[in-house]
Parts: sequence; structure tokens; C-alpha cells
Amino acid sequence: MTGCEQMKPLEFNPFPKIARLNRDCVVTEKLDGTNAQVSINDDGVIMAGSRSRWITPGKATDNFGFAAWVQENADDLRRLGPGCHYGEWWGAGIQRGYGLKEKRFSLFNVERWADDVVRPACCSVVPVLHRGVFATSEIEHCLSYLRSDGSVASPGFMKPEGIIVWHTAARQMFKITLEKDHEPKGIVT
Repeated sequence: MTGCEQMKPLEFNPFPKIARLNRDCVVTEKLDGTNAQVSINDDGVIMAGSRSRWITPGKATDNFGFAAWVQENADDLRRLGPGCHYGEWWGAGIQRGYGLKEKRFSLFNVERWADDVVRPACCSVVPVLHRGVFATSEIEHCLSYLRSDGSVASPGFMKPEGIIVWHTAARQMFKITLEKDHEPKGIVT
């Protein structure tokens, strides 16, 4: 017997389809806060989470008070419906602070939550800077606007973090920061 006869057949993995670059994208302002989520099950039970774990009110791991805020706003947040709802918890005391005296929760899914009537009153959405076919000129325009005019989410704040590009065909997000975008995160210079 040779080695080949002893091998088990491999599972075939087809090469994935390649998304076309010249398709729709949505460019939003990247907020500098902390990633957060509101998770709601079919029975209306709500849990708060960070990027990597569940969090609870009153604990050192409450993620800047997000879990307490979720608990305080649970009735309004149930309007989001079952599922995981991701966003940025930002404002006073978190990262850049944006000159705010309060904290805010801005949902990432701008298509679903753009309508103020549908969205819970305690939530906002990240600001949309561009909708249309992907073009590097549009990306540069959005970055230039933030550099010259400041944050759209917090008017008057002149040090916004950058942008997020959601490429619809690729179903992928990309970020560009206004400062040190060429450096990996966590590198101290």
C-alpha cells in the first residue's frame, strides 16, 4: 500500500466568489468610544455586551456604564426587537469624549435604524457621510470633510476619529482613521 491509498478523501472547498469593487457602499463617521451591543431574545429578555463579553451593571467590567444604561432603558430598547444590535457607546468620559456631558448609544445598522419613528428614542445612529457606488474620490471627500468641518455626530468637535466604509457586495467593513491610519493599532510612537 502506498501513502496515497491510506489518505482519506479531502472535503472539497470551492474558491469563493469575488465581490465587484464598483458597487454600492455606505460611509459613516467612525465614533471613538467603546463597542457595545444590546441583545434581546424572543421573550424580551435584554442583555448588554461589549465587543467580547457580556457585561452587568455595577461591576468594574460594566464598559463605562453601558450595562446600567441598558437596564435603565430596557422598555424603550425592546423596540429594537429580537436579535443582537451593535453600536458605539460614546461621549463623556469615553475615549475622545466629543465635548459631551452625557454618553450616547449610536447603532451601526444605518439602513434599519435611520427612521426616528422606528428607532428607540434613547438611541441614535452613526452619521452617514456618503451612500453610492464605491469610489476612492468619495472616500477622500468624506475624510476631507471631517478634517475641515469636524464631527457630524457631535457638531463643533474638531477631532473626529475617521470613517467606516460598508461595502455592500463584499458585506465587509473597512475603517480609515484620520490620525496614524498607516500604523497598526496599539503601536506607541
